[in-house]
Amino acid sequence: MDRRSFIQKSMGGVILANIPSSVLYAFSKKEPAGIGICDWNLGQSADPSYIPLAARVGLEAIQVSVGTAPDNMPLREDPVRKRYIELGKKYNIAFCSVAAGSILNRIPLATEPQSAVYVIDALEAAKALGASNILTAFFGNGDLLKRDASGSYILKTAGKFAEYQWKEEDVGRVIAVMKQIVPRAEDLGVIIGLENTLSASQNLQIIDEIGSPMVQIYYDIGNSWGNGYDVPGEIRTIGNHRMCELHIKNRGSRLIFGNEGEVDMEVCAGALKDIGYNKWLVLETSGRPDRFEEDTKANIGFVRRTFMTTT
Repeated sequence: MDRRSFIQKSMGGVILANIPSSVLYAFSKKEPAGIGICDWNLGQSADPSYIPLAARVGLEAIQVSVGTAPDNMPLREDPVRKRYIELGKKYNIAFCSVAAGSILNRIPLATEPQSAVYVIDALEAAKALGASNILTAFFGNGDLLKRDASGSYILKTAGKFAEYQWKEEDVGRVIAVMKQIVPRAEDLGVIIGLENTLSASQNLQIIDEIGSPMVQIYYDIGNSWGNGYDVPGEIRTIGNHRMCELHIKNRGSRLIFGNEGEVDMEVCAGALKDIGYNKWLVLETSGRPDRFEEDTKANIGFVRRTFMTTT
């Protein structure tokens, strides 16, 4: 079947007959897969030596960074991948996704041709580690929203919830390069997740233009809440079949509950239950200085009670 037929035979945006088993597994579950954490919160990015720590605090998965700079791309190396797999098996830790995060924030996909290589690196690393998706980041230098002279985002529509103007040329470039990368994602059976400052409706416009179910939204509750978006409404609009994975945090990176809490986690959890979300719940939290283990155990307990109960 050619790529055009692959797209045209979609059902609800997902081609179950054509998506490999590694990706189909996520759609077969009836509840969140478990609780993971970003490696930059766990310790050092792209460093498998922190896997025992993840297991010790009760985590079940890690989102692994593919690398942090052009001269620091550890996940390209087969011995590094093998070390991840070896320690993952030993400590019963899965690798939920691979992030092209800080490197794309510094070297944006919209403007720097070399950054497409880092996306492909992430896809190949995800395949090797058994991850079903990658995170492609658009923050910092890669932000797709316009700013005014004061540095604030420029409103597109007024109302209870925000929507901001995007950089049309940059968005167009991202769409164009993603169309070139998508066949590789389809061959590998790894979903490309978009994480950025855009609203859900703007991201869905991009996904529709790219035209492949292998490009989805990597949603971040804390970022979206902080940008003034209707997070429960966005979750329901995106749906389970277009959200490849999820970051859970407040706007900061410490506790996700208690005095620092500003995101209504209960309503977010309700929306995820409404859509039947069944992928990983990934903490993007570091905890208080010198209290990582204590705070992470507390965060895991909170997420399990709030997001993984059936009632």
